Amino acid sequence: MSNKENSKFEFALSKENYILMAIGFGIIILGFILMIGGRSEDPNVFSEELYGFQRITLAPMLVLFGFIFEIYAIMKKPKQ
Repeated sequence: MSNKENSKFEFALSKENYILMAIGFGIIILGFILMIGGRSEDPNVFSEELYGFQRITLAPMLVLFGFIFEIYAIMKKPKQ
């Protein structure tokens, strides 16, 4: 019997990596949800709500943090 037949199939990432990736994905989705809205009921009236702190600053920073967190989740070495 060869070593290949005896060896157990293993994923490249551990369970912890996949959990961290799911958390990062949730952060990205939350950032995109925060970007939603700000429209006016009447198309002839401009809504200043479109340029609020939540949509211009907070949401893009949250999405960026989510992507950085995803890179960390993929690169983290599994515990032995």
